[in-house]
Amino acid sequence: MIHPKILTLIFYFVLIAIQCAEPEPRQFQTPNSALASTPKKEAAVKKDTVPQQPAFDLDYLMGKFEPSEHPDFILIDAQYADRGGMYLRKDAYTAFIRMFEAAQKDGIRLQIRSAARNFEYQKGIWERKWTGETKIENGKDASAAYPDPADRARAILLYSSMPGTSRHHWGTDIDLNSFNNDWFGEGEGLRLYTWMRENAHKFGFCQPYSDKSVENRTGYEEERWHWSYMPVSAHLSRQAGKDLKNSMIHGFLGAEVAAEVDMVGNYVLGISSACLE
Repeated sequence: MIHPKILTLIFYFVLIAIQCAEPEPRQFQTPNSALASTPKKEAAVKKDTVPQQPAFDLDYLMGKFEPSEHPDFILIDAQYADRGGMYLRKDAYTAFIRMFEAAQKDGIRLQIRSAARNFEYQKGIWERKWTGETKIENGKDASAAYPDPADRARAILLYSSMPGTSRHHWGTDIDLNSFNNDWFGEGEGLRLYTWMRENAHKFGFCQPYSDKSVENRTGYEEERWHWSYMPVSAHLSRQAGKDLKNSMIHGFLGAEVAAEVDMVGNYVLGISSACLE
């Protein structure tokens, strides 16, 4: 008969042997290939979350569509405008409402006088001035005062765009309260213009046709009433500079001088640098 102490020792050694035979718990190891690919996957996810600007075709750039039928446009409510029937891009309109409400709290009332204008609408404005039916800003009949087509175009282009080149085609630009720079120089107009200069950028708006005596630019004269929704219009400006050519501008009276006056270089791109940032 085996002595009890010997049995205890045998049991003890068997137990130790069993414990030594059990493998240690394995730690999960990421393969080197997986480690190498992880940053790329993370980068791809981050890239996908960045909003991408849509690609606009030439018809959009040149206003050859009907805003009332375009899915990105919306009818402006009468409370924000001086008349009905005007449209804006939905993103620009949402930003304008936020700006309107902020201005209202400060005792400033913004009123849209003009918004989206397609090619045909702009053609009507241009040709009435070209033929003298509508007087230009200096009170002259452009057809009589400027018999040379290029001179006539430049006179009209002080404040009005050729069809196919207007920022109003894009649904990003609005004219506010008055079409007279002097109105913005005193009283209510000055308070409104001062507020816009100090606050419009907070809502994405900039003044494309700034004071030429302050900023070195070509093109249209200063328009204190004209404001542009930069998150979209800056992209469109760059695309127009790349894709739009003077030779593409046609289909209306006076279009033959588009290249001579360099519509794209001097006017489409003749804007404040603040509207390209």
